[in-house]
Amino acid sequence: MAVAVANMTTAALDWVSVKFNAPLAGMVVFGVHIHGHLIVEVLLIAVILFQLSRKSYKPPKKPLTEKEIDDLCDEWAPEPLHPPITEEMLSEPPTLESAAGPHTIIDGKEVVNFASANYLGLIGNEKINDSCIGSLEKYGVGSCGPRGFYGTIDVHLDCEARISKFLGTPDSILYSYGISTIFSVIPAFCKKGDIIVADEGVHWAVQNGLYLSRSTIVYFKHNDMSSLKSTLEKVTRGNRRAEKIRRYIVVEAIYQNSGQIAPLDEIIRLKEKYRFRVVLDESHSFGVLGSSGRGLAEHYGVPVEKIDIITAGMGNALATDGGFCTGSVRVVDHQRLSSSGYVFSASLPPFLASAAIAAVDYLEENPALLSKLKRNIALLWSEISELPGLILASNPLSPIVFLKLKRSTGSTKGDMKLLDEIVDRVLKEDLVFIVTTKRSTLDKCRLPVGLRIFVSAGHTESDLLKASNSLKRVTALVLSELA
Repeated sequence: MAVAVANMTTAALDWVSVKFNAPLAGMVVFGVHIHGHLIVEVLLIAVILFQLSRKSYKPPKKPLTEKEIDDLCDEWAPEPLHPPITEEMLSEPPTLESAAGPHTIIDGKEVVNFASANYLGLIGNEKINDSCIGSLEKYGVGSCGPRGFYGTIDVHLDCEARISKFLGTPDSILYSYGISTIFSVIPAFCKKGDIIVADEGVHWAVQNGLYLSRSTIVYFKHNDMSSLKSTLEKVTRGNRRAEKIRRYIVVEAIYQNSGQIAPLDEIIRLKEKYRFRVVLDESHSFGVLGSSGRGLAEHYGVPVEKIDIITAGMGNALATDGGFCTGSVRVVDHQRLSSSGYVFSASLPPFLASAAIAAVDYLEENPALLSKLKRNIALLWSEISELPGLILASNPLSPIVFLKLKRSTGSTKGDMKLLDEIVDRVLKEDLVFIVTTKRSTLDKCRLPVGLRIFVSAGHTESDLLKASNSLKRVTALVLSELA
């Protein structure tokens, strides 16, 4: 308003000056000559001050009556606290009535379990159980405090040192919960204004970490190195600002949503060319890939120090819980003061840290576990490679065997209905427990849904054949119209 008045006043004065072809008259105040332009400026300042001093909102002179208040309250409808409850949300998953080993109990019946990521078959291992019992007798169940506030117990330090020694890294840090590891680590390093280039197929925990970081997120096509290269080129080309800020590539070693294995050698080459840092989640590759189970770096023969940050959950191959981040001393020390999942959570129960140490020891003493796991994966692949209506979409070395529909129904809801029917019939008719890739409304993964089969070193040949025969029979019946 003040600007508009000032513009109008100036235009009017210019018009008067032109018409009369003479400068505005001045005046003498207390013997001081004041020219016309000074008078105008004072008037403009007065108008601006007047406009700024006015109230932007005038309350109504007449207050609302009780009836009017009641009518407004009746008309008001609050936003729902959650999205509408659908039929799919009301479905209850099967409940396990025993340990989630290669065989488990559901509804009083023994079933072959391909729904748990017990890759090395260590659930129920006697050596690990004994380590837990000894730890419970010595330390009790929990720590009752975060690591920085009297929650650190010597077994935590022993576990961190054992993981570092196994992976060949300078230092490690433990987290209380596997899924919170990656979504605490990412925002501990990545801040607002930083650039993160991430695979579009990362699972929900990684997505949550990306969201919490408030960084600029750019996705590349799933496990596509050409797409990654073009994305890095686009982000950095001619962008002087990008050269001065932190830049990260975030990937999974084995993708939970597809069973694909990330080509680490190519990622490291691109990382070094475009000067990015790499954050690698090894939750499904630690204890699985490589000749001794040391993960993706060993699998590709890449020096582990070329990976800036490595995280992993211990609830899969190690059959315990919690997670860890490993890397340089600087990377680890930074998290001890800035990672929310470490600073504000009660520390990992001591018996779970003892179980992790025992599991790593057992893996080093029994490398045949890895050979058994690879044979089981290969056998299942050979048996289900020609399933009617389904195609194998995972890597042949991945313990996550992922099957997706050859022909989609055209909607995720329609696809899930078919896949759920396959899962239900395989369980009820043949006592084989597998799962679909169910996703919450918060999960923004862009990959197609499918069946997910977790292979374990604890499975026998008869278990694998039973699963494959059941899938062949049920898929032929359910997907006959789509084949």
